[in-house]
Amino acid sequence: MSTEHTHTHHAESHDYELPALPSAVDIFDTTLRDGSQQEGLSLSVDDKLRVAEQLDHLGVAFIEGGWPGANPKDDEFFERAPKELSLGTATLVAFGSTRRAGVEAAHDETLARLVGVETAAVCIVAKSWDRHVTDALRTNLDEAVAMVADSVAFLRSHGRRVFLDAEHFFDGFLHNEDFALSVLAAAERAGAEALVLCDTNGGTLPDRVEEVVSRVRQRSDIALGIHCHNDAGVAVANSLAAVRAGATQVQGCVNGYGERAGNTDLTSAIPDLSLKLNIRTIPADRMERLTPVAHHIAELVNIAPNPQQPYVGASVFAHKGGLHASAVARRRDLYEHLDPALVGNGTRVVVSEMAGRSTLAMKAVELGIELDGEVLGRVLDQLKRLEHEGYHFEVADGSLELLLRRATGWVPDFFDVESFRVITDHVTPPEGDADELVLTAAVRATTEATVKVHVGLDRLVATAEGNGPVNALDAALRQAVGTHYPVLGAIHLTDYRVRVIDTGRGSGAVTRVLVDTADGERTWTTIGVSENIIEASWQALYDSIVFGLLHSTGPIEG
Repeated sequence: MSTEHTHTHHAESHDYELPALPSAVDIFDTTLRDGSQQEGLSLSVDDKLRVAEQLDHLGVAFIEGGWPGANPKDDEFFERAPKELSLGTATLVAFGSTRRAGVEAAHDETLARLVGVETAAVCIVAKSWDRHVTDALRTNLDEAVAMVADSVAFLRSHGRRVFLDAEHFFDGFLHNEDFALSVLAAAERAGAEALVLCDTNGGTLPDRVEEVVSRVRQRSDIALGIHCHNDAGVAVANSLAAVRAGATQVQGCVNGYGERAGNTDLTSAIPDLSLKLNIRTIPADRMERLTPVAHHIAELVNIAPNPQQPYVGASVFAHKGGLHASAVARRRDLYEHLDPALVGNGTRVVVSEMAGRSTLAMKAVELGIELDGEVLGRVLDQLKRLEHEGYHFEVADGSLELLLRRATGWVPDFFDVESFRVITDHVTPPEGDADELVLTAAVRATTEATVKVHVGLDRLVATAEGNGPVNALDAALRQAVGTHYPVLGAIHLTDYRVRVIDTGRGSGAVTRVLVDTADGERTWTTIGVSENIIEASWQALYDSIVFGLLHSTGPIEG
């Protein structure tokens, strides 16, 4: 039957029955393909291989590696993957499209490349919204259906498992239900393993997703999948609604990466399905890898993790208010919807000027520091005074720990600072164009730092140059004490941030400096506050090095 011009506008109705929840759902990760389309995200081939390793470590069922032939990077990935990836739980999937209009499947370059990379499974995208067929592909609806059938049959004849991504399915279903369903039916008859319904524009809401998936479920005998974008902020909710209606494959990206507002965030969808709905997704003994893998991949793609990200964010099990922290001390489930250890995260007590004695006491216990009542009160008063001056300890975990340890009488004895000095020289540029003078002056500025320290009986003086005062001070300090503490070679500053606190004072304003540091196993943040930005920077730098040495040179005494 011809599908030409068969426009059916489906009226709102709820005369459908939901199936029982499935016992298991396959997780299909598309970070390497759809996720890499996020603005500002660029992966090298080595990056893609490392991300794939992490996804397999997590235990997803499918990893979509990219589109063979789309760019040299994806071609190299599929060439290297069989030799360099040893996947234990995941199946690598190549992505492509149906044959072109008017071209036989056997002669289509895209399909030939999909066969050529020799992955066990392929995922092909097809237009399921009639407007895209007529306006974008500029062909007729019958040909669009034939393109799907021919492509799936061709790939199946070459032994490939085939998933069909029905692009813009929910918009297409609303505009022309008969055509959208005919695309799915053609793929199913030709041997597709799963029909993936895509909310490509990301604007469909959960009740609509549930209804449409339910209606498709009643017409199809093969597996259904769901692929959602987050433009309306409901990609995870839509994925859950689809599973409730019968979908058994959920596509998305770790950390919700993807173009525009991103794709379904698998770090939320996986625990929602497994820990809330008791549906198996990844192996149960790997659920605790969720947070480490999410953060590892964030490092690989060079995008800072979102601290408020559900389940895996650094702040989602953090307690700041005194009443909250006091209640959590008695029963954590009063303010935590699940045990954070289940997803590899942990409870944190955030200390600020809002903290009460119980909050500070909990933080000390968390760090293994013993504070009696008198010391506790004294530290609390000091903390509130410092926060009033501009310190912000809830974002400076390293400096907070050092503050608490010093309150017990502990004194860092790694090195004693005698003095430090920073000199910045601007070489006078030659005469010339005014714009040229400014550029030349900036390029020819040099910064030199000298530090004088004592390590035991040794007095050490070191001078180093850097691309700014902090870099120069860091280099000089490491040069001075590095021979005594080789572990400093593994401790690196990763970020430096400055904020002017009281802008009304102009150039005399107090500045707050935050320094992030990492040693390959942990990261920490330290803080400095002063009217002198160099002094504030030195405070943060000094604390960062002391904290690193403290946790790298042996057991810590309370």
